[in-house]
Amino acid sequence: MAGTEEGGKAAAKTNRARHGADFYARIGAKGGKKGTTGGFFANRELARIAGAKGGTISRRTKTADKKKQDFDLAA
Repeated sequence: MAGTEEGGKAAAKTNRARHGADFYARIGAKGGKKGTTGGFFANRELARIAGAKGGTISRRTKTADKKKQDFDLAA
């Protein structure tokens, strides 16, 4: 029964009986409160830099005309 859907339901039932009906809500809240990074929302400048990097990197190879044009611009 271990590793099956039925076993998972039995384990969830046991966890709720041992630790209370709000067991999964409590452990989920702990995980949500542990985050400290804040993501890009917390640092807009970092988001701008990352977006610029992603926008300039291309997986496509340049054609001969494009390489020549880039070379002419750099000179």
